[in-house]
Amino acid sequence: MCSGSFAKCLGITLIPLAIVCVLCNILLFFPGGEPPEDGHITEQVWYFGGILGSGVLMIFPALVFLGLKNNDCCGCCGNESCGRRFAMLSSILFAGVGVLGAGYSVIVSAVAINHGPECVVSKNNTYKEWGSPFSNGNYLSNRTFWSLCLEPQGVVSWHLSLFSVLLVMGIIQMALCAVQVVNGLLGALCGDCCGCCGGSDGAV
Repeated sequence: MCSGSFAKCLGITLIPLAIVCVLCNILLFFPGGEPPEDGHITEQVWYFGGILGSGVLMIFPALVFLGLKNNDCCGCCGNESCGRRFAMLSSILFAGVGVLGAGYSVIVSAVAINHGPECVVSKNNTYKEWGSPFSNGNYLSNRTFWSLCLEPQGVVSWHLSLFSVLLVMGIIQMALCAVQVVNGLLGALCGDCCGCCGGSDGAV
């Protein structure tokens, strides 16, 4: 497969992943599927890992990867494939941006999963207040701790499910961008098999 065609496949894959991450981050602003009470939202949600990291920053490399297949070039320095090689080389930079964005989302998600959600907890069975009853991910291996969160209903599973999706999606995005780094290097060094400016794509 041509390096440009392969990059296009990666771009097509990254776009729906980015959309899923943005949607997950938006849903996290509604703990337990309910409007937040007095703005009580888990701190890590405000870091916008899914919206910025795996969302906005992932759109740029995805669009670049999509454009590599149809990249037009007129050659340089007497080498007709120079323009396409440069495009493949520049895609490595955008892939690096994608790795950083997805990595940011992965870190935020991992911290959020370990920290747990903000919810209403009971203090000495006398009064209720908002807080974070979990520490060091102790609720992950013992579901009985989930009952410490009194409100919003189902907030623990909501928090854990959405941040887990963000974590997995971020890892996949990092892997795809890392693959494009290798693909971009091969395309820059060996050229695109489809050629350009008189190659097979331009033949009449």
